[in-house]
Amino acid sequence: MKKNAIPPAAPYLIIPIGIAAVSTASIFIRFAQNYTSSITIAAFRMGIAALLLLPYTLIKHKNELRTLSRKDFGFALLAGLLLAVHFGTWITSLEYTSVVSSVVLVTTTPLWVSLMAPVFLREKTPGIAVLGMFIALVGGAIVAGSDVCSWLPGGISCDFENGFSGSKNLLGDLLAVIGAISAAIYIMIGRHLRRKISLTPYIFLVFSTSALFLVIAMFITVGVPPIYPSRVYGWLILLALVPQLLGHSIFNWSLKYLPAGYVSINLLGEPIGSSILAYIFLNEMPPAVKIIGAILILAGIGLASFNQISQSENQNQ
Repeated sequence: MKKNAIPPAAPYLIIPIGIAAVSTASIFIRFAQNYTSSITIAAFRMGIAALLLLPYTLIKHKNELRTLSRKDFGFALLAGLLLAVHFGTWITSLEYTSVVSSVVLVTTTPLWVSLMAPVFLREKTPGIAVLGMFIALVGGAIVAGSDVCSWLPGGISCDFENGFSGSKNLLGDLLAVIGAISAAIYIMIGRHLRRKISLTPYIFLVFSTSALFLVIAMFITVGVPPIYPSRVYGWLILLALVPQLLGHSIFNWSLKYLPAGYVSINLLGEPIGSSILAYIFLNEMPPAVKIIGAILILAGIGLASFNQISQSENQNQ
């Protein structure tokens, strides 16, 4: 890390606040899902965040936005679409599967980036990352399998009465994985755009376009949302403020002072924080088998990110 950039303790003390902030997302979503659709929640989340960023972006970065080419705006539009798919599928997954399964599986984004980077970014995937992918794959199979199978005294019992794809939990798991893959492609597009545009206008562009796609999807699927109880709007506003703006802003801010690998490893704290909050507020206690699978997934992601930590530290020395 570069010396004298900031007092060394500050970023390390603030990152836990970011982890706590993003961990609240699934709880606010679950509360709101009792009253409204998942697509509506996603549209409000991104729409409120974009509106909050609008004044500052226009005042401070209006000239920078004007310098962007049509091609850059096209990439921003595609990034916004992928972000809309990410939030639309992940938030919907919470209707069908547990918080632990959903959050852990959507956190596999770094693995998908490592898998696709050699093709789209011409970046080599190190052997340790491949090993991490394999461990996470085993963990994913255990998490998914635990949604249709259970350990009994006489052995393993699986319920395939409605077909493998008919399980609600497996549908939720699949949606979470789609959310992770779409986020991975979004990140790769972001790497291209961030070479030309600073953080705030970039976030504003993708948040705005994501909100636009989600609002269109909301009108197509559920129509104009009705008037909700005031507490629902409170949860939607908190969803935009706490995990979206506060949490993600802290991680983006910390990238200026800490190695990217260190920051990415800390993102693995979200499933842990979300699981604790789900136990406290939703009374969700996952079975031991699912916890083992989740640990393997997180260990695989951590192992795959280890090489990135070493590279980032070497670059910042």
